[in-house]
Amino acid sequence: MLSYRHAYHAGNFADVMKHVVLTALLRYLTRKEAALCYIDTHAGAGAYDLNSGYAQKTGESVLGIAKLWSRKDAPEAVRDYLALVHQFNSAPGLSKYPGSPWFAATLLRPQDRLVLCEMHSTDFPLLKTMFIKDRRVHCHLEDGYRFSAGLMPPIERRGLVLMDPSYELAGEYDAAIATIAKLHLKFSTGTYALWYPILDENRSAALRRQLEQHPIRDVLHLALRVADKNSQPGMYGSGMIIINPPWTLRAEMESALAFLAAELGTSRGAAFEIEQWVEE
Repeated sequence: MLSYRHAYHAGNFADVMKHVVLTALLRYLTRKEAALCYIDTHAGAGAYDLNSGYAQKTGESVLGIAKLWSRKDAPEAVRDYLALVHQFNSAPGLSKYPGSPWFAATLLRPQDRLVLCEMHSTDFPLLKTMFIKDRRVHCHLEDGYRFSAGLMPPIERRGLVLMDPSYELAGEYDAAIATIAKLHLKFSTGTYALWYPILDENRSAALRRQLEQHPIRDVLHLALRVADKNSQPGMYGSGMIIINPPWTLRAEMESALAFLAAELGTSRGAAFEIEQWVEE
């Protein structure tokens, strides 16, 4: 039984980073007229009320999106993301935060297709209701790891897969890498984005070693640390592994992550990292 609810963490620093990267990926991939398939293996509820008991209990958005809400001097990639969050909030103030499916549905075009997987029995109905009138969106109460494998290669022959697990299950890191390897074997030209929490400094190295065991090339690693492990218990950073990234992404993230580290950092240990893990 899954217990994780993203509502507790909506709009935190990790969401900010993830959605800045996702926005940049979608902007680039929609430059071509050809249709695109977007697959979200862990879609969540699709939207979150920052005034709900869940969000208020942790208050994580206060150190995330709330710190950036009024900023107009951010780098272009961050400004683009912030404009979308403002668009999602119909009232002048910040009260709601969009999930990854909303960012994708907003940026994708009529010819594109979205496949959203979610297994949580409470979140799935909310997700399905949110997109019930959007014919481009197909919601599935399914294990995203298993279901996504049956979609490869997509009929559009162009695709972006976002994998954003909760990592509450034993072996989740292994499952994520194994699934990406399986999908890549069937669809090597797709773009894949895997998010993961930074809880210790060994995790990134372990994920890199696992990836290097597979015939996957062109891997860009992004990381944002808002503190060092000694000054902030639990998750003090988040990382994203991008396979087949746009050639523009590295330069965009240089300025975006530097800004996020400076603005969202809670200690002198705040930093960012951009590294080519595997060459093209």
